[in-house]
Amino acid sequence: MTTTWIAAHRTAVINPHETFHLFEPRGFDNQTIRQSLRLAGGGEALRVRLSNRYGKEPLHIGGAHLAARTRGSGIDPTSDTPLHFSGAHTVDIPVGEETVSDPVELPVSAGEELTISLHLPGDTGLSTYSAVPYDTGYAVPGDQLSTEVLTDAEELPLGHYLTGVDVLAPATTRIAVAFGDSWIEGAFTTPGTDNSFPSQLSRRLTHGWIVNQGISGNRLLTDEIGDHLLSRIDHDVLAVPGVSHVLIHIGLNDLGLPGTIAYPDPAEGPTAAEFTAGLTTLADRLHATGLTVIGSTIGPYRGTVHNGYDTDTGQAVRHDINAWLLSDDHPFDAVIDIAAAVADPDQPDRIRAEFNGGDGLHHNDAGAKAIADAIDLTLFDLENTP
Repeated sequence: MTTTWIAAHRTAVINPHETFHLFEPRGFDNQTIRQSLRLAGGGEALRVRLSNRYGKEPLHIGGAHLAARTRGSGIDPTSDTPLHFSGAHTVDIPVGEETVSDPVELPVSAGEELTISLHLPGDTGLSTYSAVPYDTGYAVPGDQLSTEVLTDAEELPLGHYLTGVDVLAPATTRIAVAFGDSWIEGAFTTPGTDNSFPSQLSRRLTHGWIVNQGISGNRLLTDEIGDHLLSRIDHDVLAVPGVSHVLIHIGLNDLGLPGTIAYPDPAEGPTAAEFTAGLTTLADRLHATGLTVIGSTIGPYRGTVHNGYDTDTGQAVRHDINAWLLSDDHPFDAVIDIAAAVADPDQPDRIRAEFNGGDGLHHNDAGAKAIADAIDLTLFDLENTP
């Protein structure tokens, strides 16, 4: 059987030097950080991806280990395995670059939890980071790569440097990339449960799987939070090995974030025509590479607690965009009505109470399940080979 590298985990990253922050960036100095992830698919070997994409200085990693997770910061010491980079235990990642570890001959399956520990012996500066990691991470002083359980560890709510895992899988394996904003990334779902709606949808699939390239606060047309979606296509979709389908949710932050940034002053977001033109460009670029592209309506957010986010103008533009998406004029192979899956039937501009993550803008685990359960699995035909 012919095998090849297929993405089994992905985490999109944010520039810590942006001018507007929803999340407080940070760095490390002579510390070990330990972060966990859950594989969406399996294979007979794996390799780990690390990033210094937005660093201002080369990132020196004094050691990196892989292990099976037990609980919290704990690892199974019998599984503790040093990672190598071109045969070396250490690696320097240049400014703006990424690195991939040497292969680890370790059979893994979908759903397995792995822990990656990185020793960062010097001052890293602000880290390339992700907003919603799989679970809480941990930081401790010095080199504690092989420590079974980290004591008195600082908890890390954000992810740092770790951007993905590839697995050596059958060459016919095909996957989908979930691409977009916080509704994709899984904000306000329970950490450590892998309950974003793309993950819950992935577990319903009988062939292939879905990896997540969402960024909370991300926009289609404007940078911050994260590079805007149109500029992320090459790196976060086309460069993902095994991708054949793309699932998109975007637009909330194009409509709402300008008002929050400018609050208490008013601010204007894109018009419906500008936004739909951007979605058409997005779909056309992805279609040009042979990918199946699945769009979705913009979720409801009336009454959100975030100052300046909910405006009458934004709501009107959202209605116009969603009407276009549900018509025959959209450029996608299919459109999922995500908004309808979680909307309050009596007040459809609002999230149903039982699906509300607490801020009126994000859904919780149950809302994510409602979205995943509402999606027709035939849209994700990941069995076909090229």
